Amino acid sequence: MMALSARLLSSVFAVASLFPLLIAAAPSATDPCADIAGKTFVPPADALACLKAFPFNETLRQNVLTNIARVFDFFTFEDYYLNSPPPFQESTNNIRETIKRINSTRYQTDYDFNKDLYDFTTQLNDGHTRWFPDCYTSFQNILPAPVITIEENGVQGVYIAFDSVEFLSQLGPDYAGYFDSIGFDWKRLQGARVLQIEGKDPYDYVDQIARTVSGNYLDHGVRVNSVFTSYRISGAAFSQRVGDLAGPTGVAQNSLTFKLVTVNSTKVETVTVPFLANYLGSPFTDKDSFWAANCAANDATNGVDLKTPRTTAAIRRLAKGEIIDKSNSNALNLPPRFIPTVPPVAGSGGVIKSFVLPDNKTGVMFVGSFGGDFDGFQSDVVSAINSFQKAGVTQLLIDLTNNGGGFVCLGHFLHQYLAGSNIGYPGFVSTVRANPLAQKIIAADIALGLDSSLTFYSGDNYAFLNGTQISKSFNYITPSVPFVVNGRQDPTSQRFHDTCELFFSQKVPATPPFDLSKVAIVNNGNCASTCAMFSTLMNERHGTKIAVFGGKPGEQMEFKGMAGNQVLEWADLDTEIKTAGVKSDPLAPPDLLVSGNFRHNWRTAWSFFDENRPIAYVSELPRFRFPYTKDTYNNPQNLWTFAASKLF
Repeated sequence: MMALSARLLSSVFAVASLFPLLIAAAPSATDPCADIAGKTFVPPADALACLKAFPFNETLRQNVLTNIARVFDFFTFEDYYLNSPPPFQESTNNIRETIKRINSTRYQTDYDFNKDLYDFTTQLNDGHTRWFPDCYTSFQNILPAPVITIEENGVQGVYIAFDSVEFLSQLGPDYAGYFDSIGFDWKRLQGARVLQIEGKDPYDYVDQIARTVSGNYLDHGVRVNSVFTSYRISGAAFSQRVGDLAGPTGVAQNSLTFKLVTVNSTKVETVTVPFLANYLGSPFTDKDSFWAANCAANDATNGVDLKTPRTTAAIRRLAKGEIIDKSNSNALNLPPRFIPTVPPVAGSGGVIKSFVLPDNKTGVMFVGSFGGDFDGFQSDVVSAINSFQKAGVTQLLIDLTNNGGGFVCLGHFLHQYLAGSNIGYPGFVSTVRANPLAQKIIAADIALGLDSSLTFYSGDNYAFLNGTQISKSFNYITPSVPFVVNGRQDPTSQRFHDTCELFFSQKVPATPPFDLSKVAIVNNGNCASTCAMFSTLMNERHGTKIAVFGGKPGEQMEFKGMAGNQVLEWADLDTEIKTAGVKSDPLAPPDLLVSGNFRHNWRTAWSFFDENRPIAYVSELPRFRFPYTKDTYNNPQNLWTFAASKLF
């Protein structure tokens, strides 16, 4: 990528005059951004006209691609993509060749360039490693026909969700009013049986969306479930995800054509259903203010030197493993009739919702994420399990549906609390990539005397495999450890453990609070990052029964989504570089000139089954697989009751 670097150096000095140049598109009678300013919902074509109002700019291409090429040096799975192992072959990509292609492609607009780059990183199917340009991910297209897959009378099929009216009406009168204004009756489609989408068998079209739109998960079968609408916890509330077919990021489509049969009818109809774009970005009045508010780099875009005295209070820096799901920007509530009717037990105020089922022997912990309040999560686990024990619960069901991950140490905590501290280390062996700049960062951190309060690279974040904490002055990456992936040398650091026990605020019992044979997990496969590590630990170390719901009939599906170990946002990596004082190194990625984030999987977790394979690339199928039904597709309590009858 030397050509990128040379061109970037010649353009950095022009930054002061860059943004006026960008905004000066060809003269037009109207400003397409002014036409939609202040509107929450607009037709996708109108939104796209605004997004395409900014001409392609070579300076920005060189800046963004140089940044991305150098961040990829830290991406732990890069060389696996050269020939992705089965069953993950769909994700195979020569990353460096694709960057070269994007660097030589002629684009008309800045949007076209960013859309190509966004699609490329999305289709790597690693939710930890994606380019998010804030400018062009500011709209969510919403189709008033979210789809589900259920089994009806012994046959699985695709349907318009049976709660679509109740669900989407939460978007308010502006959403529904648009369809009234064009005379489109979307409400009558609720519950319709879908025979074709865009002229294809509905499951074939779902496969297409899973290949090209969904991203986030290496396993195709898991991505299929992302296409459908499903329940989840968003923040601290029961919520419903629109799904990647009816709620994709961006405004690439204006409509979808269905062949369907509506409820209480036998007539086959062909219906073209329009999308409506929901604006989720910052307020603007015209093209110039849209760029300033959404597209230009801001104070949070790039990293900082943490050695520099700052006025803001220090924040505890804890490792995270999570995906970014843009649909969380529009967290619609789960319709009230689907909320569990059994009362929640103690410890249900955050991302965990816990209940005792009517059988009075099954406790349920719906773990919506491993994020939120770090200490609160731990106290909620303890409160829930204490409540279960007082109630005489003898079996525990953990629901991980649509859990996008969170703090790495909270996955360790939940695992160790359930298994008991006598199991020893509750996580995976880990490494970082030993690229030349990473080696310089650690050497600089040691020379500066930096520790884990300022940098994730510092040795005292980790422990040797015997459990002894590594010193901040120990260089665990130099000399590097040889490793070969797909015929390429890809050296790593020494292997190490996390030191999560240093951050536990709750005492972990020595022995399991429940018989581990009476602990089971359910999900829809959309279990990412820390969630994937937790469920994999339960599977690999304890043989926990895991059941996955949904998916395409006859198609394989893993029980976990993308499983890395720790993710760094671009600003996090840049902070590591600047704090180490190596930002001027020719290998360092430049500051972004636009508001965006190229995040990446920074650490690898190695499988207990095979210590030479990352858990991300170990195929682990669930022991149980069930289709959704009309009673369970969006009703957590009904699903839990069914699962308890099958798993215990």
